[in-house]
Amino acid sequence: MRKQFFLLVITFLFIGITTFAQQAIFGGKSVISPEIHENNAVTFRLVAPNASEVTISGDWMPSSGFVAGSEAMEKGDDDIWSYTTEVLAPELYSYSFTVDGMKTTDPNNVYIIRDVASVTNIFIVGGENSDLYKVNKVPHGTVSRRWYDSPGNDMTRRITIYTPPGYEGNGEDYPILYLLHGVGGDEEAWMSLGRTSQILDNLIAQGMAKPMIVAMTNGNVSKEAAPGESSEGLILPVMMLPHTMDGKMEETFMDIVNFVESNYRIKATKEGRAIAGLSMGGYHTMHISRYYQNKFDYVGLFSPAISVTENSENPSPVYKNIDKDLKKQMDNGYKLYWIGIGKTDFLYQNVVDYRAKLDDMSMPYEYMETDGGHIWRNWRIYLSEFAPKLFK
Repeated sequence: MRKQFFLLVITFLFIGITTFAQQAIFGGKSVISPEIHENNAVTFRLVAPNASEVTISGDWMPSSGFVAGSEAMEKGDDDIWSYTTEVLAPELYSYSFTVDGMKTTDPNNVYIIRDVASVTNIFIVGGENSDLYKVNKVPHGTVSRRWYDSPGNDMTRRITIYTPPGYEGNGEDYPILYLLHGVGGDEEAWMSLGRTSQILDNLIAQGMAKPMIVAMTNGNVSKEAAPGESSEGLILPVMMLPHTMDGKMEETFMDIVNFVESNYRIKATKEGRAIAGLSMGGYHTMHISRYYQNKFDYVGLFSPAISVTENSENPSPVYKNIDKDLKKQMDNGYKLYWIGIGKTDFLYQNVVDYRAKLDDMSMPYEYMETDGGHIWRNWRIYLSEFAPKLFK
């Protein structure tokens, strides 16, 4: 028994040393990072005694295109590098460290998310809209990962489904929101980065949104599922994949609708269906709602990657007769056509042009413009604004 205890202690000490422990094992001072102060400034700390340069990159910093901003951290006499922000507005933020040119996460913060192939830490500064992103003491829905047959793609594929609080305990039918991700995303994106279940739980509890089912799809139709969740194994996530925005997603979208409406208690009517998506998902949303003109009464385009002109080189029937189909969609009637975009989004002009097209057609829509660019901060806001408008 004593030998086993000795080996356990040795193993523990070895792990502590080799993993560059941020806290002394016996009685040492804890390293707290991030530390959110009462005024909402945030301090980050990292033990790196042999480093010559440490920087922090966070999504609250001004960026240059897709390159996030960074700031130098200062080394103290205790070998702890630190950096304190200015007062931050309520929001969910992400960040990472770079130590002598090597990017790394914060070893004192276990809360991590993946965006395509990048892994960053997260924290929440509470208040205002960001309280929707927290797990609060409210009734919670259920999130499941299901596999469905997709004849159009000749494979079994994975989808994430949110059912609202109480779904399992009653026999009611519910409306449904189909929620689509952007390039590089997958069926996990809206859950991990978009905080969909937290937002819906909180909005429903506050009486601000109707209880609804949310189907979060994988728009990469050449793949079975998110990286690491398919028969391909632990593959490297990449941005662009086969069949990206070539019509295949739109052509086979009814495989998803058929599965969901066959396996869940859905109000399978136009009035009970909504569809929304960000970036590439906004592109898919615009074309799906136009191509299947009498399927959706609610449409949301979040920073959509759309063009007002047809691509003559793309043979997909989805991308033909765009103006004619938009006119049919308008004439058929709908409850809400909603568009949101950030003022510094690289797709801003695309949305300006698309709105001009809709204006020329006298096609009604609601529009929201926010600060910032092509970022999850905006897309969480858009979902928080869009969901309360559904199924009224």
